[in-house]
Amino acid sequence: MKTLYIVGTPIGNLEDISLRALKVLKEVDFIICEDTRWTLKLLNHFEIKKPLVSYHQHSRLQKIDFIISELKNKNAALVSDAGTPGISDPGGLLIREVVEKLGSSIKIAAIPGPSALAAAVSVSGLACDKFRFLGFLPHKKGRETLFKEIVDSKETIVFYESPHRILKTLESLEKVLDKQRKIAVGRELTKIYEEVVRGNAGEILNYFKNNPDKVKGEFVVLVAK
Repeated sequence: MKTLYIVGTPIGNLEDISLRALKVLKEVDFIICEDTRWTLKLLNHFEIKKPLVSYHQHSRLQKIDFIISELKNKNAALVSDAGTPGISDPGGLLIREVVEKLGSSIKIAAIPGPSALAAAVSVSGLACDKFRFLGFLPHKKGRETLFKEIVDSKETIVFYESPHRILKTLESLEKVLDKQRKIAVGRELTKIYEEVVRGNAGEILNYFKNNPDKVKGEFVVLVAK
């Protein structure tokens, strides 16, 4: 039985990759990745040479069919640009298609590794015994409704945000949240300029407005219950 390995890769610091992940990447027949250039940096760092097949959010259905046909006779690893595939990531669709079309004829194995979600939750300082993950917030449709749900939530809310929308998102949160409601924003986790900013929405918004050089990189936002 052939295997598709779902491999977690570093979200920043390359030393976070596991020994098992390196072993799998060295042994599979090919690697499925979002951006071949990004994955090549990782592979070159660890002196691994493998055929790469790109698969991203704009890939056509023919690419999924090609990958599935290859998996019938080969072992492969699926990686994302950073973190664990399938979590707010185009790899989730590919995994579902593999399960549906190949069923029990293929083994799908998790190679646990870094996740921006888990990293942010662990350092947030908020109560995260129970939380709800929203992935990336919608740009327009349903956005306001979602903020209302965040206000009413009895669980800590976690979501990803881009540097292009983080200020707008913090402005929206400031408008709808009570000043006593705590927030934590993780930026560039595990990377050189990693930081976690804590406070209410207004305090965090002012921090980033006063430090525009920090409105860069990847953000994880947590809103306390």
